[in-house]
Amino acid sequence: AAICLSEHDLLSLQDILDCCRFSEWTWYRIIKLWREMGDVINQPRTAPGRVRHLDHEDIDYLLQLLHDNPNYFLDELVDLTQTNHFISAHFTTIFNELNCAGMSHKRLKCIASERNEELCAAFIVHMAQYDPSELGFIDEVSKDERTLGRHYG
Repeated sequence: AAICLSEHDLLSLQDILDCCRFSEWTWYRIIKLWREMGDVINQPRTAPGRVRHLDHEDIDYLLQLLHDNPNYFLDELVDLTQTNHFISAHFTTIFNELNCAGMSHKRLKCIASERNEELCAAFIVHMAQYDPSELGFIDEVSKDERTLGRHYG
C-alpha cells in the first residue's frame, strides 16, 4: 500500500516513512525488491556452506553398508552407491561424508572386532531348528525383576 501511495504521489516520502516507521535506506531497499521481483519479500537463500553431493538417505545407506561389512574399501563403496543409488561420487567425497557422519577408522575397527563370523554361523544354525511361530520377542526397556507387566506401551 505504501508503494502505491508513493507511486501515485498521494503522500510525501517523509510521511510514508513516518507512518511505516521505516528508515530511508530500508524504503529504497524495499522499492528495489518491488521493482526487481514484484514482491517485497527477500527470496530465501540456499543453505550456507559447501554443496552436499550425498543426501541423508545416501549417507545412511553407506553407514548401513559399513555396519554390515566394515571391511569395505572406499572404491567398493563408490561402486555400490553408483549401482544401487545411481550416484556418481568420488571416493574422497564418500570419505569426507563418512567423516562428517562420525565414522572413523577407530569406529570401524570397533565394529569389525564385534563381528565374529563363526559365532554368527553357529547362531543361525541354532535358531534354524525353531519354527518362526515358536519364537517370541520382548522389549526389555521397561521390564525388570520387580515388574510383572508393562505400564505403558
